[in-house]
Amino acid sequence: MKEVRNTLAIVFWGLLGVSVLLAVLFECEVLPSGLWTEALTAEFLCRCTMEALTLLGIWLSLRLFKFDRVHRDLVSRKQEALKQWGVTRLLILEVPMLVNTILYYMYMQTTYGYMAIIAVLCLPFVFPTIGRCEDEVEELSQPIAEPDEKEDQQA
Repeated sequence: MKEVRNTLAIVFWGLLGVSVLLAVLFECEVLPSGLWTEALTAEFLCRCTMEALTLLGIWLSLRLFKFDRVHRDLVSRKQEALKQWGVTRLLILEVPMLVNTILYYMYMQTTYGYMAIIAVLCLPFVFPTIGRCEDEVEELSQPIAEPDEKEDQQA
């Protein structure tokens, strides 16, 4: 399980690190910003697309392990499935965050920055800890014990 957690942590911190590095490079003017500020039509289409992708990605990444097919795969294949679905979940959340960071500096529109910040705020909910990894591959629903007939008769 530690190997899977380490793989997920590398993906988690790697994409977050690339986003922060890009922001630092843009802020220090190593990379030029505002190159696409004149392309208003492209910016509108890009903004609408990224708003939809970001919001859908956040919802999907937070709900992915609750889908029956994914949950059954996690319970039956454990570590292999956790690695596959965990990386998928992190990519669904962090790739739009990375793209929003780049687009913020290309268009200098705060909408992209806010969407990247919202994605960052969702990251603690998918942070790969050992406990979370173990919980994800266990059966969620515990059978509810049926009440004894004697208890019903005594009441």
